[in-house]
Amino acid sequence: MPRETGRKLVAQNKRARYDYDLGDTWEAGLVLTGTEVKSLRAGRASLVDGYGRIKDGEVWLEGVHIPEYVQGTWTNHAPRRPRKLLLHRREINKIIAKSKEPGVTIVPLSLYFKDGKAKVEIALGRGKKSYDKRQAIAKREAEREMAKARSARLRARVGGRG
Repeated sequence: MPRETGRKLVAQNKRARYDYDLGDTWEAGLVLTGTEVKSLRAGRASLVDGYGRIKDGEVWLEGVHIPEYVQGTWTNHAPRRPRKLLLHRREINKIIAKSKEPGVTIVPLSLYFKDGKAKVEIALGRGKKSYDKRQAIAKREAEREMAKARSARLRARVGGRG
C-alpha cells in the first residue's frame, strides 16, 4: 500500500487572521484517538472556538470541534475534548515564555494531514482592537482597487494594439 504524501487540508481558521495580529507559528502533532482520525480523514473539523493552553509544562489544544465518527460505536470520542500537542521541548519553552505576556494567546490556524500524520499549525496572537480591524479592511479594499485599476489599464493597452 503506497504511503500518503503531501499536505491535505482538513480545516482552516480564517477568522484568526482577522481577529489577531499573528506572530511566530509552529507545526505541532496531535494526540488523537482512532475515531478522531477517521472523522478528520472525512474532512470534518472546526477550529473556530479553538485555543491553546499551557498545562503542566505541556501545550493543549482546547475548544476544537472534531465531530463523532458516524460509524463509531461505544469507542467514539468527545467532540470538544482537550488534545495534547506534540512539540519539541525548546519550542514549548519558547511558547510558554511568549504566552505569559499580557494579551497573547495561542491560536490554531489550520488542521491538516502531512505525510499521513495529523498536524495543526498554531501561532501566538495578540487580539486586534476594532479600529485595527477597520484599518485592515480599508487597506485590503485599497489594494483590491489598485489591482483592478492596474488590470484595466493593462487590458486597455493590450486591446489598443490590435
